Amino acid sequence: MRIYTDSQAKQEFTDLLAFAEHEEVMIKRADGTMFFLSAQQRKLSPFDLEGMDTAISTQDIVEAVRESRRQ
Repeated sequence: MRIYTDSQAKQEFTDLLAFAEHEEVMIKRADGTMFFLSAQQRKLSPFDLEGMDTAISTQDIVEAVRESRRQ
């Protein structure tokens, strides 16, 4: 864990964020108050799916939808 004073954190904010991607960072104020900074994993939606290559064109899809609505 890397420890920064509040003034160091202000001056080296970009470096602090880069370090926090891999390890927890503590920022300590002069009055003794401590803050902890760490990167959070990005939550993916269950609907966030990788695309697929198909031989179906946009026109084929539009025609299939129109045909299904006629029935």
